[in-house]
Amino acid sequence: MKKIVAMLASLAIVASFAACGAKEETPETPGTETPGTETPGTETPEEEEAAQGVFDDRIIVGNSAATSGNYAPVGVPFNAGIEAYFKMINEEGGVDGRKIEFKHIDDEFDPVKGKAALSTLVEDDKIFALVGHFGTPVVGATIEDVKEYGIPAVYFATGIGQLYNDKAEGKDRGIFPVQPIYQTEGQIMVARAVGDFEAKKIGVIYTNDDAGKDLFAGVEAKAKELNIEVVAEQVAAGATDVSSAVTSIKNANVDFVIGAAIQATIPTIVKELAAQNVNKDVITTYVNVSPVISEAVINEINGKFDVYGLGWVDLVENADSLAAFAEWAPDYATNVYAMTGWIAGHFFVEGLKRVEGTVTWDKYMDALESAPIKNPFGGEINYADGLRAGTQEMNLSKVGLVENAPGWVPVDGLQSMDSLLGK
Repeated sequence: MKKIVAMLASLAIVASFAACGAKEETPETPGTETPGTETPGTETPEEEEAAQGVFDDRIIVGNSAATSGNYAPVGVPFNAGIEAYFKMINEEGGVDGRKIEFKHIDDEFDPVKGKAALSTLVEDDKIFALVGHFGTPVVGATIEDVKEYGIPAVYFATGIGQLYNDKAEGKDRGIFPVQPIYQTEGQIMVARAVGDFEAKKIGVIYTNDDAGKDLFAGVEAKAKELNIEVVAEQVAAGATDVSSAVTSIKNANVDFVIGAAIQATIPTIVKELAAQNVNKDVITTYVNVSPVISEAVINEINGKFDVYGLGWVDLVENADSLAAFAEWAPDYATNVYAMTGWIAGHFFVEGLKRVEGTVTWDKYMDALESAPIKNPFGGEINYADGLRAGTQEMNLSKVGLVENAPGWVPVDGLQSMDSLLGK
């Protein structure tokens, strides 16, 4: 149990870092009429053209990720997880007889190198899809290029707001996030506050960085939908003094608090809430569900209020998936970054399995949108009607003692916003 809790906590770190087509080759059938010899009065149906990277025996996908430099400890196992999943599929015969060929370019977490790598992968290597687009700076710098290419992109190792879309159409349609997006998580925080804690008036302290502002955007949207009053205060990311913001929240007499800030700031917010005896329960992002945070605040909050955090995987309920992962990625059996790569590979393949006939980009996107897809380590993700919200089911834990050490104690399993709100 201790090992699983540690692995779950480590998953929080992932987000902190966190058209020329090639024809599908088909042999000529003996006896087929040659062009110009069609029977008068009949028409030969136009052959559908496969997307680039699609062949009779293989399909080419790829990504760029930091496999050298400071972020190699994340990028190397992440890619190893993708490769392990594809190896499993390939040794089972592939998908409709096609093996999956994975190409990778090391971008060193550099946006400039990431843009160059994307161009090489799409224009030179002619990949069918991006699988596991990696890292906030590279994704942020290339997301519009990905859309212009029109290429499907499955799984992003980041939660930036540019990935969120209520109804993706046109060039936006090819973006398929899996990992939690902060705007979605902000909505789930409100659903938890209302559904689990019967909150009527929510205080929000959010940072002025992208993470804080995206979380707050989700909070605002869901609170407006549910007609819940929100009192918000902004603080600087990394601020060491948040007393004024906490005083305002205290004076507003809220009945629940959302800490929309990541690891550099959330301990300061929680400690100041305790110092001013606000004594209202707090919920925060999955990025903060780590031993570093629980150790930093457990003594200050003791006997005053609880600090809750969201999560997006359940390794206990998905033990079979964990065993399969460990079998195919034995060198990374307990590495959470490799697990996220395995998830990326899974989502790509599940979409591919649904495509009937010639594999095109449009058909592949249709397939991903046709029905929810189960995360092998978590809940379902629904892309129907253009929804691009990343993880839509999250669990709940709280700061407490795990085997006599500060940690995060499971409270509730994976739930969607609708289930939390009794819909």
